[in-house]
Amino acid sequence: MCASSPQVIVEIGPGQGALTEFLLASGAQVHAIEVDPDMVERLARRFPAHPNLRVHQSDVLTTDLAQWGPASLAGNLPYYITSPILDRIRKARTAIRTSTLLIQKEVADRVIAKPKTRDYGYLSVVTQSWAETEHVVHVPPEAFRPPPRVDSSVILLTSRPEVPTDLDAFLKFAAHAFRQKRKNLRNNLNGIYPMADWEHMAERTLRAEQMTIEELRALWRKLS
Repeated sequence: MCASSPQVIVEIGPGQGALTEFLLASGAQVHAIEVDPDMVERLARRFPAHPNLRVHQSDVLTTDLAQWGPASLAGNLPYYITSPILDRIRKARTAIRTSTLLIQKEVADRVIAKPKTRDYGYLSVVTQSWAETEHVVHVPPEAFRPPPRVDSSVILLTSRPEVPTDLDAFLKFAAHAFRQKRKNLRNNLNGIYPMADWEHMAERTLRAEQMTIEELRALWRKLS
Protein backbone atom coordinates (compact mmCIF):
# COMPACT_ATOMS: atom_id res chain seq x y z
CA MET A 1 0.00 0.00 0.00
CA CYS A 2 1.53 3.29 -1.05
CA ALA A 3 1.89 6.20 1.34
CA SER A 4 -0.95 8.16 -0.28
CA SER A 5 -3.45 5.29 -0.02
CA PRO A 6 -6.07 5.45 2.73
CA GLN A 7 -5.59 3.00 5.55
CA VAL A 8 -7.79 -0.07 5.32
CA ILE A 9 -9.23 -1.61 8.49
CA VAL A 10 -11.15 -4.86 8.70
CA GLU A 11 -13.52 -4.84 11.66
CA ILE A 12 -14.87 -8.08 13.07
CA GLY A 13 -18.29 -7.94 14.69
CA PRO A 14 -19.12 -4.22 14.59
CA GLY A 15 -22.46 -4.74 16.35
CA GLN A 16 -24.14 -1.35 16.74
CA GLY A 17 -21.06 0.52 15.50
CA ALA A 18 -19.46 1.90 18.68
CA LEU A 19 -15.93 1.05 17.51
CA THR A 20 -16.83 1.60 13.86
CA GLU A 21 -17.48 5.27 14.57
CA PHE A 22 -13.95 5.78 15.86
CA LEU A 23 -12.41 3.82 13.00
CA LEU A 24 -14.25 5.96 10.44
CA ALA A 25 -13.21 9.15 12.26
CA SER A 26 -9.59 8.17 11.57
CA GLY A 27 -10.24 8.47 7.83
CA ALA A 28 -9.76 4.76 7.25
CA GLN A 29 -11.62 2.66 4.72
CA VAL A 30 -13.53 0.21 6.96
CA HIS A 31 -14.74 -3.24 5.93
CA ALA A 32 -17.06 -4.40 8.72
CA ILE A 33 -17.98 -8.08 8.94
CA GLU A 34 -21.31 -8.65 10.71
CA VAL A 35 -23.27 -11.91 10.68
CA ASP A 36 -26.45 -10.57 12.31
CA PRO A 37 -28.84 -9.05 9.71
CA ASP A 38 -30.51 -6.88 12.37
CA MET A 39 -27.15 -5.34 13.25
CA VAL A 40 -26.43 -4.79 9.56
CA GLU A 41 -29.63 -2.74 9.33
CA ARG A 42 -28.71 -0.74 12.43
CA LEU A 43 -25.30 0.05 10.95
CA ALA A 44 -26.98 1.23 7.74
CA ARG A 45 -29.19 3.59 9.75
CA ARG A 46 -26.33 4.86 11.90
CA PHE A 47 -23.94 5.45 9.00
CA PRO A 48 -26.20 6.16 6.00
CA ALA A 49 -24.22 5.93 2.75
CA HIS A 50 -20.91 6.59 4.49
CA PRO A 51 -18.28 6.67 1.71
CA ASN A 52 -15.62 4.89 3.80
CA LEU A 53 -17.76 2.07 5.18
CA ARG A 54 -18.57 -1.26 3.59
CA VAL A 55 -20.66 -3.62 5.72
CA HIS A 56 -20.46 -7.27 4.76
CA GLN A 57 -23.19 -9.53 6.13
CA SER A 58 -21.04 -12.60 6.54
CA ASP A 59 -19.72 -15.17 8.99
CA VAL A 60 -16.14 -14.29 9.85
CA LEU A 61 -15.26 -18.00 9.96
CA THR A 62 -16.06 -18.31 6.25
CA THR A 63 -14.76 -14.90 5.15
CA ASP A 64 -11.45 -14.42 3.36
CA LEU A 65 -9.88 -11.76 5.56
CA ALA A 66 -7.02 -11.26 3.12
CA GLN A 67 -9.21 -9.94 0.29
CA TRP A 68 -8.98 -6.31 1.46
CA GLY A 69 -5.27 -6.29 2.30
CA PRO A 70 -2.87 -4.87 3.01
CA ALA A 71 -4.95 -3.95 6.05
CA SER A 72 -5.14 -3.73 9.80
CA LEU A 73 -7.76 -5.62 11.73
CA ALA A 74 -9.74 -4.74 14.84
CA GLY A 75 -12.58 -6.30 16.73
CA ASN A 76 -14.31 -7.39 19.88
CA LEU A 77 -14.17 -11.13 19.32
CA PRO A 78 -17.01 -13.42 20.43
CA TYR A 79 -15.35 -15.31 23.26
CA TYR A 80 -16.70 -18.73 22.27
CA ILE A 81 -15.05 -18.65 18.82
CA THR A 82 -11.86 -16.74 19.59
CA SER A 83 -9.49 -19.58 18.66
CA PRO A 84 -11.11 -20.26 15.24
CA ILE A 85 -11.00 -16.52 14.47
CA LEU A 86 -7.33 -16.36 15.42
CA ASP A 87 -6.75 -19.22 12.99
CA ARG A 88 -8.52 -17.25 10.23
CA ILE A 89 -6.27 -14.28 10.95
CA ARG A 90 -3.21 -16.55 10.84
CA LYS A 91 -4.17 -17.75 7.38
CA ALA A 92 -4.53 -14.12 6.23
CA ARG A 93 -1.29 -12.99 7.88
CA THR A 94 0.39 -11.83 4.67
CA ALA A 95 -2.41 -9.30 4.12
CA ILE A 96 -3.28 -8.42 7.73
CA ARG A 97 -0.40 -6.38 9.13
CA THR A 98 -1.70 -5.83 12.67
CA SER A 99 -4.67 -7.10 14.67
CA THR A 100 -6.00 -5.25 17.71
CA LEU A 101 -8.38 -7.57 19.51
CA LEU A 102 -10.54 -7.47 22.61
CA ILE A 103 -10.75 -11.01 23.96
CA GLN A 104 -11.33 -12.87 27.20
CA LYS A 105 -8.39 -12.26 29.58
CA GLU A 106 -7.86 -15.97 30.15
CA VAL A 107 -7.35 -16.51 26.41
CA ALA A 108 -5.18 -13.38 26.11
CA ASP A 109 -2.91 -14.69 28.85
CA ARG A 110 -2.45 -17.92 26.89
CA VAL A 111 -1.76 -16.09 23.62
CA ILE A 112 1.07 -13.98 25.07
CA ALA A 113 2.44 -16.54 27.57
CA LYS A 114 6.13 -17.41 27.72
CA PRO A 115 7.66 -20.90 28.17
CA LYS A 116 7.77 -22.38 31.68
CA THR A 117 4.67 -20.46 32.76
CA ARG A 118 1.24 -21.84 33.64
CA ASP A 119 -0.51 -20.30 30.64
CA TYR A 120 2.02 -21.36 27.99
CA GLY A 121 0.58 -23.97 25.67
CA TYR A 122 -0.41 -24.85 22.14
CA LEU A 123 -2.28 -21.57 21.56
CA SER A 124 0.85 -19.65 22.62
CA VAL A 125 3.00 -21.58 20.14
CA VAL A 126 0.49 -21.28 17.29
CA THR A 127 0.08 -17.52 17.64
CA GLN A 128 3.68 -16.62 18.42
CA SER A 129 4.89 -18.69 15.45
CA TRP A 130 3.43 -16.11 13.05
CA ALA A 131 2.99 -12.94 15.13
CA GLU A 132 4.60 -10.75 17.73
CA THR A 133 2.17 -10.64 20.64
CA GLU A 134 1.62 -7.78 23.07
CA HIS A 135 -0.76 -7.10 25.93
CA VAL A 136 -2.24 -3.61 25.55
CA VAL A 137 -4.70 -3.09 28.39
CA HIS A 138 -6.85 -4.95 30.90
CA VAL A 139 -10.59 -4.35 30.58
CA PRO A 140 -12.69 -5.08 33.71
CA PRO A 141 -16.29 -6.33 33.51
CA GLU A 142 -17.70 -2.98 34.63
CA ALA A 143 -16.46 -1.43 31.38
CA PHE A 144 -19.35 -3.21 29.62
CA ARG A 145 -23.12 -2.89 29.82
CA PRO A 146 -24.31 -5.35 30.89
CA PRO A 147 -21.04 -6.51 32.53
CA PRO A 148 -19.86 -10.00 31.55
CA ARG A 149 -18.79 -12.57 34.12
CA VAL A 150 -15.18 -12.55 32.93
CA ASP A 151 -12.35 -10.05 32.60
CA SER A 152 -11.13 -9.02 29.16
CA SER A 153 -7.90 -7.82 27.60
CA VAL A 154 -6.89 -5.95 24.48
CA ILE A 155 -3.96 -7.55 22.68
CA LEU A 156 -1.97 -6.52 19.63
CA LEU A 157 -0.75 -9.07 17.08
CA THR A 158 1.86 -7.91 14.57
CA SER A 159 2.38 -10.32 11.70
CA ARG A 160 5.97 -11.45 11.32
CA PRO A 161 7.53 -10.46 7.99
CA GLU A 162 8.90 -13.95 7.47
CA VAL A 163 7.26 -17.20 8.56
CA PRO A 164 8.71 -20.68 7.83
CA THR A 165 7.09 -22.35 4.86
CA ASP A 166 6.70 -25.53 6.91
CA LEU A 167 4.65 -23.80 9.62
CA ASP A 168 1.51 -25.90 9.16
CA ALA A 169 3.48 -29.14 9.43
CA PHE A 170 5.27 -27.92 12.56
CA LEU A 171 1.98 -26.90 14.18
CA LYS A 172 0.64 -30.43 13.70
CA PHE A 173 3.67 -31.67 15.62
CA ALA A 174 3.11 -29.03 18.32
CA ALA A 175 -0.51 -30.11 18.72
CA HIS A 176 0.68 -33.62 19.55
CA ALA A 177 3.41 -32.32 21.86
CA PHE A 178 0.83 -30.43 23.94
CA ARG A 179 -1.84 -33.13 23.65
CA GLN A 180 -1.79 -33.87 27.38
CA LYS A 181 -0.10 -30.93 29.01
CA ARG A 182 1.08 -32.68 32.17
CA LYS A 183 2.71 -35.57 30.31
CA ASN A 184 6.28 -35.44 29.07
CA LEU A 185 7.18 -35.27 25.41
CA ARG A 186 8.06 -38.96 25.13
CA ASN A 187 4.60 -39.98 26.33
CA ASN A 188 2.82 -37.49 24.08
CA LEU A 189 4.87 -38.23 20.95
CA ASN A 190 5.79 -41.89 21.27
CA GLY A 191 2.74 -43.07 19.36
CA ILE A 192 3.41 -40.53 16.61
CA TYR A 193 7.13 -41.26 16.33
CA PRO A 194 7.31 -44.90 17.53
CA MET A 195 10.78 -45.51 16.08
CA ALA A 196 12.39 -42.58 17.87
CA ASP A 197 15.30 -43.47 20.16
CA TRP A 198 13.77 -41.72 23.13
CA GLU A 199 16.20 -43.17 25.69
CA HIS A 200 19.04 -41.19 24.10
CA MET A 201 17.14 -37.91 23.76
CA ALA A 202 17.65 -35.23 26.38
CA GLU A 203 14.09 -33.98 25.79
CA ARG A 204 12.45 -37.28 26.77
CA THR A 205 11.54 -36.18 30.31
CA LEU A 206 10.60 -32.59 29.45
CA ARG A 207 7.07 -31.33 28.98
CA ALA A 208 6.25 -29.22 25.92
CA GLU A 209 5.48 -26.22 28.14
CA GLN A 210 9.14 -26.17 29.23
CA MET A 211 10.44 -25.59 25.69
CA THR A 212 10.65 -22.51 23.51
CA ILE A 213 9.27 -22.53 19.98
CA GLU A 214 12.82 -22.77 18.63
CA GLU A 215 13.53 -25.79 20.85
CA LEU A 216 10.30 -27.48 19.79
CA ARG A 217 11.17 -26.91 16.14
CA ALA A 218 14.61 -28.41 16.71
CA LEU A 219 13.06 -31.53 18.27
CA TRP A 220 10.55 -31.78 15.42
CA ARG A 221 13.37 -31.69 12.85
CA LYS A 222 15.27 -34.33 14.81
CA LEU A 223 12.27 -36.67 14.95
CA SER A 224 11.34 -36.05 11.32
